[in-house]
Amino acid sequence: MGLLNGLLGNYSEVSIQELEQQYGAYMMPQEKAQMGFKLVRDMFIVTDERIILIDHQGVTGKKTRVASIHLDSIYEVTMETAGTGFDDSELTIHYIASPYYKASQLHTASYKFEFGKKFNVQPIYVAFVTIAHRNGKRLNA
Repeated sequence: MGLLNGLLGNYSEVSIQELEQQYGAYMMPQEKAQMGFKLVRDMFIVTDERIILIDHQGVTGKKTRVASIHLDSIYEVTMETAGTGFDDSELTIHYIASPYYKASQLHTASYKFEFGKKFNVQPIYVAFVTIAHRNGKRLNA
């Protein structure tokens, strides 16, 4: 079932131990993995500092693109739970993509994660919306 979910574009959870063994090289010193999820070849890892997006490209998957979304830049989170049929759960994170959060012109972006219909996305939503709420207070102070 995990492979089927991956082929359909749904993330499945990966253990902290596996994350640190396979992807520890992408983490900054002292950075700790909190949770991680995998598609067939792609990953996203949530650490205490950022979300690391790992995109294996090409036929062999040896070419890899690594990007980060800093937790301090998240300002809004939306969640859509699975319905009937083939619907999946979705979590969309909206974040400030500009290097300076209090600049006169901010550039924002969003990233959507899709999970299988049986995956309980609510705890992840609550964790990210808590971060977004904290960031909103800090940025608007």
